[in-house]
Amino acid sequence: MTFGFAASSAASLSTSASAASASRLLEPAEWAAAGIPLLRNPREVVSGLHARHHPKPLTAIVAVLDPDERLRASASFRRRPAPADGWMFRNALLAQLRRVIPHDLRRRTPVRTAVLLYCREGDAHWTEEDGAWMWGLRDACTLHGLRCGAYITLTHEGWQVLGEGRGGRRPNAHSAPEPVATAEAPPLVPRTGGPVSDVLRRAAAR
Repeated sequence: MTFGFAASSAASLSTSASAASASRLLEPAEWAAAGIPLLRNPREVVSGLHARHHPKPLTAIVAVLDPDERLRASASFRRRPAPADGWMFRNALLAQLRRVIPHDLRRRTPVRTAVLLYCREGDAHWTEEDGAWMWGLRDACTLHGLRCGAYITLTHEGWQVLGEGRGGRRPNAHSAPEPVATAEAPPLVPRTGGPVSDVLRRAAAR
């Protein structure tokens, strides 16, 4: 009887944990209905973050943009080898945001926007892992006083802004960083969690 009860309890806890994890993700339709602001120039944002952080698969880049879509801060980190869970992703994103930029919780309306670029294997179609990242980004933005912005995947096929249908072949998960000319703030002003490319250093010195 004791062993049967213990096994039943373990199964119940496992089922509850799985159900909770499954609820911490956003389906594409939910994301599209959330009113996520569109990027004016997604290719420029993607290329700029790719040049700064040189992402490889399992790398996430969270970036904060001002109202003119200029980069104010960004940080990159590696995803831990664990089941996809929006709560864990939220905590990881929030920790990076707190490290690189002050919160905007005192503002009545968010002014700055956080976007997430996630480099992964596979194709560009939505996965449950993407849904967990979306949930995590939305929650982290709320807790840091930011607007929730675009979620972008970077795969071997190229980049894709999920929920918008916009994308391109380069950069991709395996391409080398390319020199880009952007309209963002001077490259050395934002604090970043990844390396700044030599191209951007030379541009800042001009």
